[in-house]
Amino acid sequence: MSYSPTVLIMTSTAVADRDARNSALSLGLSLPVDVLLYLLLPMYHDAFGVTLAEAGVLLAANRLVRIVGYGWVARNYARYGDRPACLCAVGAAALCSLGCAALSGFWLLLPVRLIWGLAFAALNLSTQALGTIVPEGAARRYGRSRAYIALGPVLALPLGAVMTQYFGPKAIFLVLTLVALAGLLAARALPSSPHPQPARRKGLRLPNSLDTWSFLEGLTLDGLFIVGLSYLGRDMMPGGAVVVAGTLMAMRYLGEILLSPVGGRMADRFGPEQMLVCLSLLTAVALVGFGSGWFWSCAAAIVVLRSLQIPLLAPIVARRTPGPGRVQALAARAIWRDIGAGLGPMLAGALLPVAPQAWIYTVPALLLAWAAIACVRSAR
Repeated sequence: MSYSPTVLIMTSTAVADRDARNSALSLGLSLPVDVLLYLLLPMYHDAFGVTLAEAGVLLAANRLVRIVGYGWVARNYARYGDRPACLCAVGAAALCSLGCAALSGFWLLLPVRLIWGLAFAALNLSTQALGTIVPEGAARRYGRSRAYIALGPVLALPLGAVMTQYFGPKAIFLVLTLVALAGLLAARALPSSPHPQPARRKGLRLPNSLDTWSFLEGLTLDGLFIVGLSYLGRDMMPGGAVVVAGTLMAMRYLGEILLSPVGGRMADRFGPEQMLVCLSLLTAVALVGFGSGWFWSCAAAIVVLRSLQIPLLAPIVARRTPGPGRVQALAARAIWRDIGAGLGPMLAGALLPVAPQAWIYTVPALLLAWAAIACVRSAR
């Protein structure tokens, strides 16, 4: 029996949708291990046997190890395929959750955070690679997978906060160990075929326009904005900083559930590069307003715009690197975003107490807008 090209495309698209969904569920069930630690470790650092400064290092450790180890993760992911890589990563996430429940002290928790950083790298790379493996509907597919990923954190944050009030900050990680193990069911359904790899390049490679945009987005949205929102808004909401932090984290993931699929469909219709420029320019305007005093209204706008932007970069990378270099290109963008997201909180902590907040947010906003325009110009 022969099939028409249209039927074959529909079949491959359906398989890609299924694999992207299972990969996203693997990450979504593992991610609460990390999200709850961001919420609880700074507040209850004594319960984990660390100082507040050591808590900050532990929270940054997973990003730092990814900057160094993403290339190694990408090579092994491409070599062994999605099923083995994600099974190992989900199992590692469960062990990390158990470690957070049972271990105390900086030097015992540090390996836990480093292992989680590499596990997240593999799971995140799988969601991007499988979400863009078929060009048709790549932005829509990846936007929907981001919604599946956010389901775990958006449910775990309020439940974890309530459970912490009754049982302390460590008991929730025993529950999250079981939740992460449930991700093995989704990981087992993934394909095990390897991904093609390009020949390894020697020497340093200068960042391209997408690298620059990824770095600046991590610097501004995952660094300066989030830290500034907690720092500047801690006295602006009843309940203090704890309510602000919990509300912000819930809004972020709820925004991804509601708006990332919308951003993916818009990108498929109008083009991901065009949407990247439009949304980045609007984000720049909102950042300027945020730093100029329109605090909550611009903060809400930034959360919405960030959620719409999430599905854009992976399809652009897949379109520009359609051959064997796709997995490595996706990993490179993630590295640059992690560098920006790691530098942003340190920059915010140094500048917010001493510099005018209008300048702190206006300058990165202009750079982000320039980087988005440069992405389109380089494509042309």
